[in-house]
Amino acid sequence: MSILVRLFGFPATLIHGDPLVWDRWRWLKRRLPVTANGESLIDVGCGSGAFSIGAAKRGYRALGLSWDIANQEKARERARQCRTREAQFEICDVRELDERQQFREAFDVAICCENIEHILNDAKLMRDMAACLKPGGRLLLTTPNYHYRAITKDDNGPFATTETGEHVRRGYTRTMLLELIELAGLKCEEVSYCSGYFSQKVAQIMRALYRVHPAIGWTAILPLRPLVPLLDATLGRMLNWPGFSICIEAYKPRYAPRVVAESGTITALRA
Repeated sequence: MSILVRLFGFPATLIHGDPLVWDRWRWLKRRLPVTANGESLIDVGCGSGAFSIGAAKRGYRALGLSWDIANQEKARERARQCRTREAQFEICDVRELDERQQFREAFDVAICCENIEHILNDAKLMRDMAACLKPGGRLLLTTPNYHYRAITKDDNGPFATTETGEHVRRGYTRTMLLELIELAGLKCEEVSYCSGYFSQKVAQIMRALYRVHPAIGWTAILPLRPLVPLLDATLGRMLNWPGFSICIEAYKPRYAPRVVAESGTITALRA
């Protein structure tokens, strides 16, 4: 992987594993416009750092958080190889995000991709991420779609009842996510889906061949990866196939509403 990153830079961080990772980046990228203003971004549960690095290359000052020391070391090395100084990484258990007072209202954007389904107290995590946002900030979140069709039998559970690093729930419906963001004081701007039929079938091939050898699985699907953005949406609509991930963009209000009685009517004022 290090050789690929040295040769090809940031794109190599997106294609070293599960093809669904690239789907999430394409969803994120459309919501992270290139900026020269150096907006701050926090990546909650950053894995090996691909999305933090990608955001930094688009002009954001990105901070990736993970409890995994090995992943953070890998992320720092990849950021160095990609010459991305604006991507920084810290060790942090995201269940304790509220203990980092320096993060409170410090970020313009928070991203959280395929992480909340690992956390038992998802309402707390959502509140903590909202607290990290400046007024007017945005949350970009992806998580498994409750109505997905299993790519492999493991996707049907059983799911963990304690936080072992595995999924503690199947996923989320639209209503479940709207409930969480409302409890956190956020406003929903968009709910969408990513990783459709073709992407899921490519992932299925890769996972099956991985059991033989990881290199065989990775090599076998390499020619199919460029076809995903061309075929995924079209085939998904034709087959009415659910996206594997549900994606939400939410907004932290700039103005806190105050409701007062005025001349017998209820009027919302800006604080």
